[in-house]
Amino acid sequence: MPDSEARSRSGIGMRIWASPLEGLGFVTILLFLVGTINVFSASFVLGSQLLGDSLYFLKRHLAAALIGLAGMAFIIRQGYSWFLKRITIWTALTMVLLIAVFFIGVEANGARRWLAVGSFTTFQPSEPAKLVGVLAAAAYIGPRLDRRAVSLFSYPILITAALAALVIIQPDMGTGMIIFAMCLVPYLVAGIPRREWAVLGLVGGGGVVLLISRAAYRAERILAWVNPEGYSQTSGYQPLQSLLAIGSGGLKGTGLGMGASKFYYLPEAHTDFAFAIWAQETGFVGAVIVLLLVGALTCYGIRIALESNDGRGRILAIGIIFMIVGQAVGNVAMVLSLLPVTGVPMPFFSYGGSALIVNIWAMGFLFSVAAESARRGRKGGAIPAPDTSFRPKLRLSERLAQHGR
Repeated sequence: MPDSEARSRSGIGMRIWASPLEGLGFVTILLFLVGTINVFSASFVLGSQLLGDSLYFLKRHLAAALIGLAGMAFIIRQGYSWFLKRITIWTALTMVLLIAVFFIGVEANGARRWLAVGSFTTFQPSEPAKLVGVLAAAAYIGPRLDRRAVSLFSYPILITAALAALVIIQPDMGTGMIIFAMCLVPYLVAGIPRREWAVLGLVGGGGVVLLISRAAYRAERILAWVNPEGYSQTSGYQPLQSLLAIGSGGLKGTGLGMGASKFYYLPEAHTDFAFAIWAQETGFVGAVIVLLLVGALTCYGIRIALESNDGRGRILAIGIIFMIVGQAVGNVAMVLSLLPVTGVPMPFFSYGGSALIVNIWAMGFLFSVAAESARRGRKGGAIPAPDTSFRPKLRLSERLAQHGR
């Protein structure tokens, strides 16, 4: 058998990178670069006509990236364990910032969600709350994986629910639900008792219905999602314009910078609906490329989680992947009108300094998990085989594989 065929069958020939850390780094850099191009393309009209500077949003985007990279370097240097041991500090700090929003926050579009940083920029405390939810879940669940002692009735869920409630009151229901999901998903991956699934369904479903019924604009968004043509001048206008932008892109797009929707046709073209501008200007091909990058990031992230021999690292990696990829999928679904408009940003693509900083920090934690696994592997001579006991969803596939053999 030829060597190339042997390598292909063994899987060696299919490996592009020496480690998932290298692959993750490459994909992250590509996503950031492509996203930065899109931020400029989607925002230069607004910056030029409204603020007299076509580079206004791009410069702030790059400044936020530098802050994020500095934080990433610190996270990797300290290691994720250092942060997990101090989760109480990060939780308390986030709680204080969210409470401060109600007293000294900056109001825009009828909501008070930002804190002023000097006289030139703002910071949105709800963004780090997403990351805190993941960190809290990892700190609690990690040491309990082997003992099967994971329960929803625990302090991370209660604390994260309080953080989410503060955000929903601002009001920002979409972000509040995301914050709670950041902490909840690691519990579901680790495995919770069956009776708690029923409690989660009843409480969660009832809570969503209650929140929607208490605000007329939320109910209207649901109705506009079901029938956008009936609300074409109100809540349905944005989804319809988004679909028009995507459809006009065709196969190859109109060309970077040439999309018409950002000329005040599509509201929030540089933030929540930035992916629609990308699809318009690069077409179906460009949209698929971005989705493939997101898929590659998912694969590398899951591999990092499985190769970690530390329970906290595994849960943290899974939580970070859900934080980044979950928001990306949610944003794309919203732009395509597969979900109601919820204000979920597209990581690395949507303009937003707070979100970009936190997303880069989140990737820093994922890099830290990978680096720690590699370091422990070098000390031990080899990376131990990943313990699959925390993956109840994979047991059936493992039994089927054994049966096939």
